[in-house]
Amino acid sequence: MSNRLPHLAPSPALLAEFAAIVGPAHALTDPDAQLPYLREWRDMFLGRAAVVLRPGSTGEVSKLLALANANRVAVVPQAGNTGLVGGQVPHEHGAEIVVSVARLDKVRSVDPSGTSMVVDAGVTLADAQAAAARAGRLFPLSLPSEGSCRIGGNLSTNAGGVGVLAYGNTRSLVLGVEAVLADGRIIHGLKALKKDNTGYDLKDLLIGAEGTLGIITAAVLKLFPLPAEKATAFVALPAIEDALELLKLADGTAGRGLTAFEFIPRIAMDFVTRHVPGAREPFPTRYDWYALLEVSGARADGTAARDMEALLTTATERGVILDAVLATSMQQSRDFWRLREGISEAQKPEGGNIKHDVSVPIARIPEFIARANVLVERVCPGARPIPLGHFGDGNVHYNIAQPVGMDKATFLTKWDAIGDVVHGLVAEMDGSISAEHGIGRLKRRSLAKFKSPVELELMRGIKAVFDPNGIMNPGKVL
Repeated sequence: MSNRLPHLAPSPALLAEFAAIVGPAHALTDPDAQLPYLREWRDMFLGRAAVVLRPGSTGEVSKLLALANANRVAVVPQAGNTGLVGGQVPHEHGAEIVVSVARLDKVRSVDPSGTSMVVDAGVTLADAQAAAARAGRLFPLSLPSEGSCRIGGNLSTNAGGVGVLAYGNTRSLVLGVEAVLADGRIIHGLKALKKDNTGYDLKDLLIGAEGTLGIITAAVLKLFPLPAEKATAFVALPAIEDALELLKLADGTAGRGLTAFEFIPRIAMDFVTRHVPGAREPFPTRYDWYALLEVSGARADGTAARDMEALLTTATERGVILDAVLATSMQQSRDFWRLREGISEAQKPEGGNIKHDVSVPIARIPEFIARANVLVERVCPGARPIPLGHFGDGNVHYNIAQPVGMDKATFLTKWDAIGDVVHGLVAEMDGSISAEHGIGRLKRRSLAKFKSPVELELMRGIKAVFDPNGIMNPGKVL
């Protein structure tokens, strides 16, 4: 098949042609200058590249891909380099070129009345949120890395985050995209239409494709009313099983106003209070399980706080929660969210960490955690599971810290064995081995094992149509 043709390392003459398109200052060949584009933040993948190219326009991206395709040079698209499965990092052989969209950083337009805005792929998520807020609107995608992750990467991975419960994944927040295909052709799809039933939806193929079908250069994003008020509560649970009953009560009390429902185990709280400066226990008593809830209101009339208070009162009376703290200030709310968002950084000082981003039916989350803990203990006695995540949408970040006393290198050799039992359980429970992080390099072997042959065949067929020479992010996803 044509998409199996070998990729070629660019010659010095070809490198000069690439540099001429973006300008010498934006064609990085110095190893030190390249390093931020070659290493992902967990140090799991460290690649090499013939050159890192930083185009300043969609037209330049088009010229780069046309030249790469004509010469069979592999391209690794990159946005903010915050991905967690290695999809944005080049391989170690050094023959690939990295195309960063970081310079495509303009907010092209904001239409508050039409509840949409058009942004370049290199705009950071935080800047997109700020642009919406200045117009009195909300762009609800929210991630711990929002200060550095970029819209192009968010779309390419179909990012999730804490707002999925109320607003959906990234795919649900996009009306149109502009993208450059492998041969340099441009899809001009920046339509701010909520209804466009004219055949196959190409934007939905590009979103979540992790740069294997083309490079997204801009997008039309959906905007929502800016909440006038929020109520945030940190809650102690008797057991993880009680989170399900609490979620039912929250749905019944707050309805669509329930905008976040996170669950956190005791061990995560230990890590955060140990390693994140300024993090403090929310209660004088230590509990085994916690939940972090947020209710938003469209009017500043106290409804959000009243709904939250009613929920906590009912949950206490029914024995669903052991204790609760309702934030009384914006700072206290931020402190609560810092406990949740600091978990990733707090795991690193504990040594090796094997991570799983999975989803299972919401009602079966407690069952999944209990069964997964048993399986992991069999594979690696003493391993420390840290199951946490977005209870309201079934997303479990089933992370595992190395046993106390085991060295990191030894623990990480167990990644595949642990992954096999965890993902096998997920498949048995009709779940997904990737809820929001994507496949990249990290889960490619698991995808081949747990995706059906028919689905894989169709995915390869789509790849062949979009990228017949296989230059786009080879060795990722498929």
